[in-house]
Amino acid sequence: MKILLFGGTTEGRILAQALSALGAEVTVSVATSLGAEELTGVDGLTLWVGRKTAGELVPLLSPFDLCVDATHPYAVQATANIRTACETAGVPLRRLLRPASKAEGVVLVDNCARAAEFLSGTQGNVLLTTGSKELSAFARLERKRLFARVLPIHEGLSACEALGIPHSHILALQGPFSQKLNEAMLEQYHIRWLVTKDGGAAGGFGEKLVAAWSVGVTLVLVGRPLDIGESFEKILADIKERLQ
Repeated sequence: MKILLFGGTTEGRILAQALSALGAEVTVSVATSLGAEELTGVDGLTLWVGRKTAGELVPLLSPFDLCVDATHPYAVQATANIRTACETAGVPLRRLLRPASKAEGVVLVDNCARAAEFLSGTQGNVLLTTGSKELSAFARLERKRLFARVLPIHEGLSACEALGIPHSHILALQGPFSQKLNEAMLEQYHIRWLVTKDGGAAGGFGEKLVAAWSVGVTLVLVGRPLDIGESFEKILADIKERLQ
């Protein structure tokens, strides 16, 4: 059985390893070289690196029996491209959906633009942990207020520089982060507002939430886009049954 898995998430990596161990021929597509690094040394996997449009994906899908979309819950465009390509190519698709988190005592907004709108009426330092692609949404805020935690890749640093975030305010690190490390960062940079997405347990959301509570920082949560999918356990069990 040949499976194309779109990964870059923790559960995507674990699922790819599990399916390979069961005897499936697994190809994993990741957006960045950082995602590929996470899978280096794993036996039996073929890696594709780089983002692809729906049109680019269609001719690549023909050898596969199944496609699994295990991209991030907020990767709306990637999920749309994968769905369109699979429908065009006639390849079955399963969507692995990361469970949502329970969050109380937060400021809930629909998107990053709304987060920036809310923050424009506040004071105090802001830590942005929503990803480099979303930084431009915060252009209305004073740069001296902004701190950005981004992946340690060129794309993340370039986005920070394009927005004019001071280099001393750029935290180029790869997570997920422990509660203690989150607390240390919030205190070190005198953060008043922490902007984040619901990355779930695998993305360290719980550690962010508790850290914010513990040091008196308000968490501004960008709500998840609507999505339909299945659990890790369900997808793994169904594929395992097919392989037997």
